[in-house]
Amino acid sequence: MGFLSKRKNKKFSYTPRFYKGEGNPFEIKHKFDEHRTTVGDNPNIKQKFNNALEDLKTNPDKTANKRILIIVAVLIFLFLLIIGFDLSIFFAN
Repeated sequence: MGFLSKRKNKKFSYTPRFYKGEGNPFEIKHKFDEHRTTVGDNPNIKQKFNNALEDLKTNPDKTANKRILIIVAVLIFLFLLIIGFDLSIFFAN
C-alpha cells in the first residue's frame, strides 16, 4: 500500500449473456438516427440549415410540410402583433 500512488480501478471482461448483435451493447443512440439527415456531425450553422432544408424537401408527407409553414406564418404574425409592427404596409389603400 503506497502512500504516493493512487489506487488503480479494477477491469473486468464482462460480456452480456443474452446479447447477440453487432457493435457495442453499451452504446446509447437514438432509435431513428440512421434515418435522419439533420443528426450527426454538422460543423456550422450553414450546413445544419442546408441539411434541414434537404430533409424538408425529401419528406414524402407533404401535408406535414404545409402544416409547418402555416404554424410558422401564424407565429410570425403573432410576434409582429405583439411588438407593435405596423401591418398596414402589407395592405393596399
